[in-house]
Amino acid sequence: MRRPRPRPRAVAAAAGATALTVAALIAAPSTGAAIAAPVHAAPAVKVVPAVAGHHLVHGVSSPLTTAQCQARWGINCYTPLQYRQAYDLKPLYRAGVTGKGRTIVIVDSFGSPTIQHDLDVYSAQFGIPSSTVQVVRWGDVPPFDPTDPDHTGWAGESTLDVEMAHAVAPDAHIVLVETGVAETEGVTGLPEMMDAERALVDHGVGDVITQSFGATENTFPGFDKGDFSSIQKLRYAFEDARRHGVTVLASSGDGGATDAMADGVTDYPYPVNSWPSSDPLVTSIGGTQLHLDDAGDRTAPDSVYNDYGAGGGGQSHVFARPSYQNGVRAVVGARRGTPDISMSAAVDGGAWVYSSFDPTAVGWDVYGGTSEASPLFSGIVALADQLGGHRVGDIHSALYALSKGPARFGGIVDVADGTNNSYDGVTGYAAVKGYDMATGVGTPDAARFVPALALTSWGR
Repeated sequence: MRRPRPRPRAVAAAAGATALTVAALIAAPSTGAAIAAPVHAAPAVKVVPAVAGHHLVHGVSSPLTTAQCQARWGINCYTPLQYRQAYDLKPLYRAGVTGKGRTIVIVDSFGSPTIQHDLDVYSAQFGIPSSTVQVVRWGDVPPFDPTDPDHTGWAGESTLDVEMAHAVAPDAHIVLVETGVAETEGVTGLPEMMDAERALVDHGVGDVITQSFGATENTFPGFDKGDFSSIQKLRYAFEDARRHGVTVLASSGDGGATDAMADGVTDYPYPVNSWPSSDPLVTSIGGTQLHLDDAGDRTAPDSVYNDYGAGGGGQSHVFARPSYQNGVRAVVGARRGTPDISMSAAVDGGAWVYSSFDPTAVGWDVYGGTSEASPLFSGIVALADQLGGHRVGDIHSALYALSKGPARFGGIVDVADGTNNSYDGVTGYAAVKGYDMATGVGTPDAARFVPALALTSWGR
């Protein structure tokens, strides 16, 4: 059985000491947790994709400082408090804009049995009020097996998603949808995920949906014959979300300008794109590398995420250029281009995450990948929803309009350093002035971007 292709990369720094149905959407919440798998560390740490193995390094019972991470593993590692400074979130919090009254929906296969406990520990560590995670089980979700790498891989994804969304929008309500079929490549588990999303939208649950999964367009049935109906038939959840004013996000991927073949391991030797990120109804979230000191202040401008993975981006082979990208036609050509906007995703600059779902690896880990970026941005959208007093809905037109003006007005900061070339030798795209297929329009300065987004987006 192919392993899941969620988007995280994780540095094993795990440690030791601490350890529904649609009709019941508002029922008592369940709990869940996370996993962490190695991706970069000292020589004792094996560098592997997050879902390809879970050989964790034990010994870190609490997060280390950025300087300590540099000394121990040769990477930077960041806390939510550093993110708050880096993304200029504090002025919003002081004004009471915390995501209160808004709901973030997170969709993952299998979920995690300790998610509530882990979010509580994560929040307490950084002095952030915790919130209730409402777990919705969609379909036949099997009992969690900590010895099954599919289960632990998705538990890690679930934990990363929940903790990153909460880090940005601490008072937003979080709904974690657990599906019973693992998404790998091609259609596989996507029907369950799309059915769940449509049901939540129809029941009025959720203002923004974040998806940290993706399947290469080329792996869908019929693609090689120019028949894209297998993807087109899965778009119903996004069409429903557009009608209801729900914002839909997806990670752009970690393969740079390429992505995985049907085996889930080998990458295509030429540029490809992945769905749902490539869908014109979805806001594609790419990855940047932050360069921060311990206070969260930048020591250098952001660059493209490209260390143990690279931010996904490029032209869709399925979808034509949507009208909101007409202003960047010189870059994307006649095709839909991704990403649209980016946030932190580099492993060298990864996020501290707490998990306890695996009893042999309880503790703190450092994650990277655009699986981090999409839930971070879902928090930004929840803040805009609260400030505007309405759902901001499909934000594409607002993003591209705001990016045309100075960052001091629209809050979009250009990223113009680095490339998303892949480690498989596929030439990617350079970050340049203006829109590019490495980081999209750039990255948000939340204190300016959130009010601008709330004002310029369609409300519901």
